[in-house]
Amino acid sequence: FGAIAAANAMSDVYAMGGRPLLALNLVGFPLKTLGHEVLAKILAGGAAVAREAGVLVAGGHSIDDAEPKYGMAVVGMVDPESVWKKSGLRTGDRLFLTKPLGTGIVATAHKRGVVDDADLRAAVASMRTLNRAAMEAGRAAGVHAATDITGYGLLGHLLEMCRGAGQRAAIDSSALPVLPGVRRYIDDGVVPGGTRNNLADASSSVAFAAALDETTRILCADAQTSGGLLLAVSADAAPRLRAELAARQVLVAEIGEVLGPAEGAVDLVHIR
Repeated sequence: FGAIAAANAMSDVYAMGGRPLLALNLVGFPLKTLGHEVLAKILAGGAAVAREAGVLVAGGHSIDDAEPKYGMAVVGMVDPESVWKKSGLRTGDRLFLTKPLGTGIVATAHKRGVVDDADLRAAVASMRTLNRAAMEAGRAAGVHAATDITGYGLLGHLLEMCRGAGQRAAIDSSALPVLPGVRRYIDDGVVPGGTRNNLADASSSVAFAAALDETTRILCADAQTSGGLLLAVSADAAPRLRAELAARQVLVAEIGEVLGPAEGAVDLVHIR
C-alpha cells in the first residue's frame, strides 16, 4: 500500500519530464483499530520507494480517520523550456505505453476474493514500479508530450491529450499490453464501477471498431493506479525511444499514432 501510493504520487512529476526532489507524507489512519504497526509498515513502504527515487521525505501531516488513507505531496523540478505537456501532441506522433493495463480489474478481483495470487503479484509489481526509467528513456529520445495513466483509464487520459492539442488519435487494441488474468476477470463480470463510468464518459468521443469486443472496450477504460506513462514522440524518433526503453528494461509497447487536427477524439481499432 505504502510503496504503491508513493510511486503513484511521484508519477505526476515524471509525466512532465521532471525529477521529484522531496515529498511530504499525508496520512489519515484509525490507530485504535489498526494499530501503530500497520501504519509503520505503510510508511516504511513509502520511504523505500522514496529512497529508490532519490527523494527526501521532509515530513508530513497525519490525522485520525476511520478509513486508512496514505499518499504523498511531491515537489520536483523540470526545465520550463522542455516540460512535457498533455497538449503537446503533433500530427504523426507515435504513442507508447510503458506499463500494462488492468490494475483496477485485478484490484477488484482481489476485493471480491476471486483473484489468482500470481495475477495479484504481477499487478502489485507493476504498480510499485517507478516511472523514472520510462521518463529517462523519453528524455533521451526526444519525447515532447506525455501523461500518466491513472483514474480515467487509457481512453480518458488520451482524450485529455487530444482535446488539449486539437488532435485525433488512433489506438490499435491488438498492441495493448495487459496484465495476466485481466481479460478473464472482465469476462466473468469483475469490473469496478469507476471503470464502467470511464467507458460511459469516453464513449461519445471514441469511435469503436464495429468488431471490437466489449472486454477490450472495458480494458481501455479501466481505472488504473500507478499506471504507466503515455509518451508521444515523432515517427523519426520512435526507433530511438524503443531502444531507450528496452535498454532500461521498460515495457516497449507502441500502441497508436496521432492522425491530425480535430476537436479531440480517439479511434479504437484492431489491426493485425
